[in-house]
Amino acid sequence: MLDSLWKEAALNSESVTPSWEIFHENSKTGHYDGSLTNERVVEEMSNLYDVFPYNQFPSIPLPTNFARIQRSFMETVTNRVTPKEIVPQTLSLEQLHTILYCGYGVTRDNKDNEYIRRPFRTVPSGGALYPLELYFYTNEKVESLKAGLYHYSPVENSIQLIREGNFDEEIANALVGFQTHLAYDTSMILFITAAFNRSTFKYKEKGYRFTLFEAGHVAQNINLAATAMELGVINIGGYHDRLVDRFLKIDGLNHATVYLNGICSGKK
Repeated sequence: MLDSLWKEAALNSESVTPSWEIFHENSKTGHYDGSLTNERVVEEMSNLYDVFPYNQFPSIPLPTNFARIQRSFMETVTNRVTPKEIVPQTLSLEQLHTILYCGYGVTRDNKDNEYIRRPFRTVPSGGALYPLELYFYTNEKVESLKAGLYHYSPVENSIQLIREGNFDEEIANALVGFQTHLAYDTSMILFITAAFNRSTFKYKEKGYRFTLFEAGHVAQNINLAATAMELGVINIGGYHDRLVDRFLKIDGLNHATVYLNGICSGKK
């Protein structure tokens, strides 16, 4: 009896179209989808933040200079590996600035553009809408910074301490079982989050795909910047989304975590 029930359940499960397939089909661009006018895009963009301000927290300016890099581009690309030995290393503010800037920093302003006036970043972005935000947590492993959760403001080249304290255990509980040690063994953990509406208002379901593309661009830049400074990066997909979103105090729906990166020593 039980065997027949299990077989029936298996057959039923196989007949259900997986959600990823439904989403992929619904997010395809069609010839007759229509699009917003440039004027409407500008109007909508004016109602959306280009970066969350966190004005209630003091702004901590980052250095204007970058960490010294001696590796060539090809050396950096070919030396990018996931380190087997994961140990923390105290980072300088210049190293922190280099990682954040290469990940999502502002490269030039765009004030002369008639329609899209947001400054350009270090990564390509669909419609230059830049739907992502960067946060990071460190437990006194970045020089002169208190333990806590920080938010990066690319436009101001600054950070804000939005939650002070040691949250190693809370982060460990938000990671899957075999990676809980990363909360303790990394110098810092970066959280790439997405404010989806910044992209989807223009590109609809395809905007969600664009947002994930962009997170990959940011993560790769973080990997290359860290590798160039002979640091290691652990790219983390094994996390409990709702717990991480709760830690960041974001709603997980309109604004959600999409990727994590742990920075550590560059020992292989």
